[in-house]
Amino acid sequence: MLFLDKVVWITGASSGIGEALAYQFANQGAKLIISSRKEAELQRVKQQIKSECLIIPLDITDTIAVENAVNTAINHYGKVDLLVNNAGISQRSLAIDTQEVVDRKIMEVNYFGTINITKKVLPYMIKQGGGQIAVISSVVGKFGFPLRSAYAASKHALHGWFETLQIELKPENNIFITIVCPGRIKTNISANALTADGSLHQQMDEGQAKGMTAEICAQKIIKSIYRQQREVYIGGADILMVYFKRYLPSLFYWIAKRINPT
Repeated sequence: MLFLDKVVWITGASSGIGEALAYQFANQGAKLIISSRKEAELQRVKQQIKSECLIIPLDITDTIAVENAVNTAINHYGKVDLLVNNAGISQRSLAIDTQEVVDRKIMEVNYFGTINITKKVLPYMIKQGGGQIAVISSVVGKFGFPLRSAYAASKHALHGWFETLQIELKPENNIFITIVCPGRIKTNISANALTADGSLHQQMDEGQAKGMTAEICAQKIIKSIYRQQREVYIGGADILMVYFKRYLPSLFYWIAKRINPT
């Protein structure tokens, strides 16, 4: 029971990694807050959770809604021990073809929405004497990749912001940040990805279909958060690209030009 009686707030909890995390944290004794735009799906998730669970429907791009959601969470539990920033959308389109409105939407959700809710929760964590923040980024937060220009950019931005925040926080704040970089995980993220005109991709990538299950991914995420790892890569052979980019950049670019991006 690694998170017994800890209040854990998960955004994007209605499917995929977020849903799997909700079940895993509940099994570890946590009291949950689950959020996403899809209230009906959140109700479905809650029905499968035996521990205390508060549903807060939320569009993280709505600043007023985020402020109200934080007030609701604090009024209900009195604190938030762990904020898991999981909400996000992906992309499947060439950079040159992608409309500006799509670029902006991806940044609004993945970057601005994520840092906004973090800024609203952070003062309460400082006041209560500590807490943890987990950020579900991606391996493409570490390198660029075809058909994911705005998505990769949004994840790169998260790394810059949260790394800076961790440095700025004082030791006495007792707040620790874990940036999680999954590779190909078998979820609906590719089906829900935006294409060049903003419509949904509506199909699961071949690589996604062969990826690690969301359940195994969630187990690994929980362990990394418990161990207070600063940055963790989760996946199969795809995470080798992180190390190729860092140590063998010529090999990275050779592979990136030839690998199937779907």
